[in-house]
Amino acid sequence: MLKRNYLLLLVLSIVASCSQPAKDPAVKTQADPHSFATPGLAVVKHLDLAIDVNFVKKEISGKASWTIENLSGTDEIIFDDNNLDIQKITLGTEEKETTFKLGPVKPFMGNALQVAIGKDTKVVNIYYSTKTGATALQWLNPQQTAGKKLPYLFTQSESIAARSWIPCQDSPGIRFTYAAKVSVPKDLMALMSAENPQEKNSTGIYNFKQTHAIPSYLLALAVGDIVFKKVDERTGIYAEPSVLAKATYEFADMGKMVNAAEKLYGPYRWGRYDLLILPPSFPFGGMENPNLNFITPTIIAGDRSLVSIICHELAHSWSGNLVTNATWNDFWLNEGFTNYFERRIDEALYGKEEAEIQEEFARKALAEAVADLAKHPEDTFLKTNYANRNPDEGTNDIAYEKGYFFLRVIEDAVGRQKFDAFLRGYFDSHAFTSVTSADFLDYLDKNLIKGDKALATKIRAKDWVYGPGIPSNIVYGKTLYQEGGKFAKIDAMLNVWENDPMYNPGLFRVEVVTSNEKKYLLSRLPQNISPDQMNYMDQTFHFTASNNTDVQLAWYLLAIRHNYTPANERIASYLMENGRMWHIIPLYKEMLKTASGAKKAREIYKVARPNYHPMTYTALDKSLK
Repeated sequence: MLKRNYLLLLVLSIVASCSQPAKDPAVKTQADPHSFATPGLAVVKHLDLAIDVNFVKKEISGKASWTIENLSGTDEIIFDDNNLDIQKITLGTEEKETTFKLGPVKPFMGNALQVAIGKDTKVVNIYYSTKTGATALQWLNPQQTAGKKLPYLFTQSESIAARSWIPCQDSPGIRFTYAAKVSVPKDLMALMSAENPQEKNSTGIYNFKQTHAIPSYLLALAVGDIVFKKVDERTGIYAEPSVLAKATYEFADMGKMVNAAEKLYGPYRWGRYDLLILPPSFPFGGMENPNLNFITPTIIAGDRSLVSIICHELAHSWSGNLVTNATWNDFWLNEGFTNYFERRIDEALYGKEEAEIQEEFARKALAEAVADLAKHPEDTFLKTNYANRNPDEGTNDIAYEKGYFFLRVIEDAVGRQKFDAFLRGYFDSHAFTSVTSADFLDYLDKNLIKGDKALATKIRAKDWVYGPGIPSNIVYGKTLYQEGGKFAKIDAMLNVWENDPMYNPGLFRVEVVTSNEKKYLLSRLPQNISPDQMNYMDQTFHFTASNNTDVQLAWYLLAIRHNYTPANERIASYLMENGRMWHIIPLYKEMLKTASGAKKAREIYKVARPNYHPMTYTALDKSLK
């Protein structure tokens, strides 16, 4: 999420990191193009946070006390700051005031907060408050919540938004533990990415601790009318009261998911695994905040058909939270690994066919992503270069799906049993550290390839990591299209149906049951589908009235494209009630393709925009406001 030209700082950071290596191997001292910090000189180790959450002012204020390590005897430490009001900074427990200065503001990045320290400084205390427009914060009025009675606040720190609500060294290569004291209105409850309370208290003061070292993008806070219900002894659900029962039913398999994950790649190391179901303006499917994954309510379909998102966020407890990409240019190390792990959990719980269906969708998504980036093939490398650009631009299917298929190639080359042992060793040996693409390739060479030239040639690791597009040795399951395969059956039925308007809908319903099977069916409908055929499918599967957001997205795109007016009212409601970016942006884009659609889109957006997260309306304003 940033763009800038600070070559001098970059060079100084590289020189410093070469000449003054960090004592802690968990700290990556190379320059991070999306942070002003120079961890090779002075780095944070622990945060003690004391803040007040003021809903009237829509402001967080307080003190961030950082325990630091001055690795080089430097006379300053650099933090990242994005539009914070820095009131004063003191040093040590004696709180001796020190000087500080702010560097020039740079798009997306904010500015460097340069604090004068001594060579023996151990603690830096920063007194600050947030300002309007903090990119990590969404303040919701009561009407924007499920309960409609009390306000709500949640944060979204990934990728580089943590610096907009806490002054920090905002790089995924820098890890620290934290403790926090958070004061909120007495009728609300506070939760963080840490050990959490399970009941509201009478004081409105909540204390938290995160004993494992995490990077700043995993700092998280939520405040609202929240209640808790356990699923089993180490998993549970936080949600608004009116949502809790539905969420607890939907995610009843949480414990089974954790057990399946542990059987694959070792113990879950974070204590409890809980979910917080956020209001619908949350812009993502989920966010893997440690101990407490933030989850969109849009996956509560009533039939547990969208729970693979939980498998994905859980998998991040290993790939991402435990072993983290050192910079956002190594983002695939988080998301490619997590997609692989997610599908292994899905296969263990829901069967090989369901996992293979997901893989087929992934293959198509990757092909589309590569096609979309045809003019910028360098952006289809796994090891990307988003220096001077917003790292959120890299949140695409290159990181997620090309990363996934690279791991599938390795699995196929050595066998699943050997690859599982390799991944278990990778997670264990790199636990609570941040790694680069080069680190992983080095580990791969030393622990799996081991000088086997034939194996190295079969895997072609550098083609995947440092090359464009999709290497020709991609591996994926092929049984779905073979005789008797699920997709082959659906295709055969569609071939008959296209020429027989009286085709028995009951036969469709026998073969097309799961969410992914319905998505496949929708993807295969003819480009010139007629209004009568649209109506047939709607009557057969009740797509317009569906509560499954994946199915709704696919169907509503078709409805807009073919002017299927019976879906208009539901499409408008969907766009007003759902703030999940990648479920609403495609619909607006489709509507903008025609003059009448664009008029309708702007009318809907005018009403819906106040309910969207800043990340969402920032992406849409240019074309719709």
